[in-house]
Amino acid sequence: MTDARAYVPPKVWTWNKENGGQFASINRPIAGPTHDKELPVGKHPFQLYSLATPNGVKVTVMLEELLALGHKGAEYDAWLIRIGNGDQFGSGFVDINPNSKIPALVDRSGPEPVRVFESGSILVYLAEKFGAFLPKDIKSRTEAMSWLFWQMGSAPYLGGGFGHFYAYAPTKIEYAIDRFAMEVKRQLDVLDRRLADNEYLAGNEYSIADIAVWPWYGALAKGLVYGAGEFLSVQDYKHVQRWTDQIAKRPAVKRGRMVNRVSGDPASQLHERHDAGDFDTKTQDKIEPAT
Repeated sequence: MTDARAYVPPKVWTWNKENGGQFASINRPIAGPTHDKELPVGKHPFQLYSLATPNGVKVTVMLEELLALGHKGAEYDAWLIRIGNGDQFGSGFVDINPNSKIPALVDRSGPEPVRVFESGSILVYLAEKFGAFLPKDIKSRTEAMSWLFWQMGSAPYLGGGFGHFYAYAPTKIEYAIDRFAMEVKRQLDVLDRRLADNEYLAGNEYSIADIAVWPWYGALAKGLVYGAGEFLSVQDYKHVQRWTDQIAKRPAVKRGRMVNRVSGDPASQLHERHDAGDFDTKTQDKIEPAT
């Protein structure tokens, strides 16, 4: 491994497939499919192709929240996309999301299927379609949208920046970890100051802003991602902690976290969701003993 302090970038960068790191086998500098594979289609209006990463959890929580409000048109099939295996590079998935990132959604409730990709876009699409979790008055709506876009712009520093260099990079680089740890702590402080005077990010109303931010920063606040809770002193952000706990108690959030999950307690893993009853009968603790 080249000493990071001695590295001099070449005049023209070339792709070194042996560059290491946990995700080296699936990262590449080109787009498009690597193999032909059609995606399955279930019986419900929405077809979700995803994995329970923070971005994936946003959408399953949103769909479960809509169903909890009584929006039967939000019924969905959730199909598992194993990104470690490169499922996101199959031709069917790329047709839905040319960026090859989960989650990807197809709305089949109308005469023509509608594809929706990028988690923030999916949340807005669903909120507008069902008239839920996006405030009606212009001030609160704009606040919710601002925090949603804050999350979309900030999370790459948390995941691709801090998370990568702290947890996944083949070597620990002090400069990179310090740079991104400083930014993540600043982001936590931004959230903490907002939540000091507001129950939720848009004000007094739970919205897609909370649904977007919670899977990332709520998990971080509880030390559930990157093993970095102590390193970042997450317990110091008291208002983020209060907000995190409050959202975690919501029944729809508890269900949404389980969908497409492939790690942790088998009782918390529902690899695929095709019916509301699956939460009671098809979690991995019930399936694995039978197989």
